[in-house]
Amino acid sequence: MSSTSSTNLKDLILNGIVKENTIFKLALSLCPSIAVTNSLKNGIYMGIAVLFVQVMVNLTISLMRNIIHPKVRLPIFMLVISGWVTVTQLMMAAFVPDVYAKVGLYIALIVAFASILARAEMFASKNSIIPSMADGLGMGIGFLFALTTISFFRELVGKGSLTVPTGLSTQHVFTFINTKPLLIMILPAGGFLAVGILMALFNWINARYAAKSAHASH
Repeated sequence: MSSTSSTNLKDLILNGIVKENTIFKLALSLCPSIAVTNSLKNGIYMGIAVLFVQVMVNLTISLMRNIIHPKVRLPIFMLVISGWVTVTQLMMAAFVPDVYAKVGLYIALIVAFASILARAEMFASKNSIIPSMADGLGMGIGFLFALTTISFFRELVGKGSLTVPTGLSTQHVFTFINTKPLLIMILPAGGFLAVGILMALFNWINARYAAKSAHASH
């Protein structure tokens, strides 16, 4: 692969993580960012599920792009998405049933995620396999990053401890108000607060970095 191609693929991946981050930049698919992020474990598994579906949908649509009739493309896209969501549900139910019992409803809702349908329509249906997979990988990693960050913040502040996906537990008392965790952070209201704070922080850091890069280029 040429250096130019490698750079383009890298840019596609970074675009999904930073410039078009599903949650922090585009504010799409916010339901799981509130509903399942009161636990780091649940947030990570939900992010992995979306990452898997995003990559596989982009791959499948790219493979089928020349045989999908334009007039029925949206129903086809939805069928492809629902197929991979079903695969994801079955895999999670088999291998992580405890997590699936908590987030299974939201796994099913991946079918309706605007971010996945949008990438199928705007990118995968118009590009070859490798770029489409890179695009899906970037968008999926961006979503995973956002959910992991929100989950980490909410569980640490709201519970004073973190439970990692391996089943191991690391206790860390978070001193904030009277040395007690802020229990509101694991409630839905805390989810909105956490998303708002982290979204603002992400965009502030991104703006500062962009300003420094522009200044350096001059």
